[in-house]
Amino acid sequence: MQSSPHRLKFFLLLVLAISFQLTYPASDWPDWRGPARDGVSQEKGLPTHWSPAGENLLWKAHYGSRSAPVVLGDRLYLQNPVGKGESLQERVMCFDANNGKVLWEHHFNVYLSDVPAHRVGWASPVVDSSTGNVYAYGVGGTLLGLSASGKVLWERSLAEDFGLVTTHGGRTVSPVIEGDLVIVSGITSGWGDQARAAHRFMAFDKKSGETIWVSSPGGRPFDTTYAPPIAAEINGMRLIIAGGGDGTVHALKAQTGEPVWKYVISKRGVNTGVVLKGSTAIVSHSEENLDTSDMGLIAAIDASAKGDIGKDQIKWRVTGFQGGYSSPVIDGDRVYQIDNGSNLYAFDIASGKELWKQNLGTVQKSSPALADGKLYVGTESGKFYILKPGPDRCEILDQDPLGSEENPEPVIASVAISNGRVYLASMETLYCIGEKSSGAARGRQTPPPAGRFLTQQRSVSDTQSGGNSAGEPAFVQVSPTELLLKPGESIQLRVRLFDSKGHAVNSSSGAPAINWTLDQLRGTLKDGLFTAASDSRPQAGQVKAVAGALSGTARIRVIPPLPWSENFDGISDNVVPRQWVNATGKYAIREMEGNKILVKLADNPFTKRGRVFMGPSDWSDYTTEADVRAVERRRQMGDGGVTAQRYSLILFGNHQRLELESWQPETARTVRVPFPWKADTWYRLKLRVENLPDGKVRARGKAWPAAETEPDKWLIEKVDPIGNHQGSPGIYADAPFEIFFDNLKVTPNR
Repeated sequence: MQSSPHRLKFFLLLVLAISFQLTYPASDWPDWRGPARDGVSQEKGLPTHWSPAGENLLWKAHYGSRSAPVVLGDRLYLQNPVGKGESLQERVMCFDANNGKVLWEHHFNVYLSDVPAHRVGWASPVVDSSTGNVYAYGVGGTLLGLSASGKVLWERSLAEDFGLVTTHGGRTVSPVIEGDLVIVSGITSGWGDQARAAHRFMAFDKKSGETIWVSSPGGRPFDTTYAPPIAAEINGMRLIIAGGGDGTVHALKAQTGEPVWKYVISKRGVNTGVVLKGSTAIVSHSEENLDTSDMGLIAAIDASAKGDIGKDQIKWRVTGFQGGYSSPVIDGDRVYQIDNGSNLYAFDIASGKELWKQNLGTVQKSSPALADGKLYVGTESGKFYILKPGPDRCEILDQDPLGSEENPEPVIASVAISNGRVYLASMETLYCIGEKSSGAARGRQTPPPAGRFLTQQRSVSDTQSGGNSAGEPAFVQVSPTELLLKPGESIQLRVRLFDSKGHAVNSSSGAPAINWTLDQLRGTLKDGLFTAASDSRPQAGQVKAVAGALSGTARIRVIPPLPWSENFDGISDNVVPRQWVNATGKYAIREMEGNKILVKLADNPFTKRGRVFMGPSDWSDYTTEADVRAVERRRQMGDGGVTAQRYSLILFGNHQRLELESWQPETARTVRVPFPWKADTWYRLKLRVENLPDGKVRARGKAWPAAETEPDKWLIEKVDPIGNHQGSPGIYADAPFEIFFDNLKVTPNR
């Protein structure tokens, strides 16, 4: 009896699904939640007890972190803050996993962000098992690609390029690797059809940092979040599943970003990860539910569904369970999760029945890791537990306080498990726990041979990319996208076709011809090679590729080189310049006293603050100027300013002062002078930033009534020893009442 093509396809996918489970080495922990991103390790023979004083303590290093360590071979990576006050930065550290020796560290700045200093180092890095490269996502929106030796491969500023929102909460998603993609997410407010604030998922080429796709699957966001994504093969479709700031759990096709299903579960953002057993997904949160007065829930849903998850796809749910920070883990037919009050629960995965509860403390952030029949987890109260969970109860094998009774060491991070060792990061110390007799024997030399270790995604998608198992084209992807070009600059765009399950279609096997068109762009286009018009007018639009009834686009902005100026009189449609990031919907053009001006709107309390980026994030050594004016209502005034090279010069209305800052919450690096700012009066702001020969950066600013002559003397100045050496020009406003701008000007310093 011959097999049908459908049976053959199913068999191939089944083999591939099994193969990726087998090809990933159990001894590595390259993601925050482990090799399968579900908090589970297949290792055996792990310790059942230890002591910070020495028993089964292989080494410790005095570097703490709120983010989890990750391990590949004999290299451990940690992301944390370094320095204090005006010297504070974020860093990625590389350790020898055998002895805790620091091999290298890379520091990078936080800038133009609302994240406070004590939240720096939120996300965990991820290691690419096929290359040894490391990827880190900073609290300020910096996305980095680093080599195994710590060399910067590429860097992206998602705040300047996408309008990424970073808030006082500091919540930042840890990146994940899917084949050739590095995927992150966050709330962004960009330009064009991405100007509306939304929780977006963004995929970048891991080799170059180029943007491959951006997906906007959700509704209005309420919070920044840090829910760890999980990847799974469900019904032959590779999915990325993660919670978002819109209170929704989203499932997307990993290679294209196409939304597959969503489950709206909360009135606030979702921070916990999803875990899977087959096609059953376990989801949770601790915020207000949509349909009950209970706070929080844990639920099982059908992850093979499509569209909006409804009652028919909900297998069970338990409301009132407040698991909002610590992610769950699956152990056979049970799921374990720790609630916000540090109570460990066990639920039957088939019915949702509560099986038992074990108290661990009072406050919980860390997620448990399951390995060798044991749970390893720390608490924010400063205790670390080794637990043996069972069908009807949980046995505490070991519990150890970290630090002292007067100064306990809180544990927010999850552990990493690799080569017979458990790596634990408290907020103060990094510990390596393992049996001293076996730890050294399990060690490996790093870096591993190229291609030795295969990621889960790669072992599936690489086989599919040949087109053997792919169906008919159903999606057109044009990449790279989110490009920023100069006038006259060219870019070669690529087209990839995918079937309805997100598998790449072999373009040589009868795929339709590609027709190219321009939408709101000026220039030439032939066979995907776009050359921007050489005139000095800015542009923002799309290149469109049409394949039969399908089409895809790449979004492109064209920014002329300096100098340039804008007085808004020449804008006939009164629309904010399309090429500006984070401006549409927050700012408007209006007539005032016979001239057109830009106004920061005060019609929405959620968007009263707005930081606009007007150019490339790699510009340096230039000056930004603008006229600024504020109104006064009920003895209250707003704030307005200009930005250059990641420094801002801001007039504060209520405080009647002028500030020069790069990172507002970190006040030690801010310079202030008193300045009387009268309402309904135009003032001129001028900010000059220059890179100095010794590597420092000097920023100088002045302000004066616009009707008067510019003063010779700079009013405020700062020399930054760890300066920002590049960045986009922009404007800033905090508008409880409207703030006005006119006569913008950006010029090179020379």
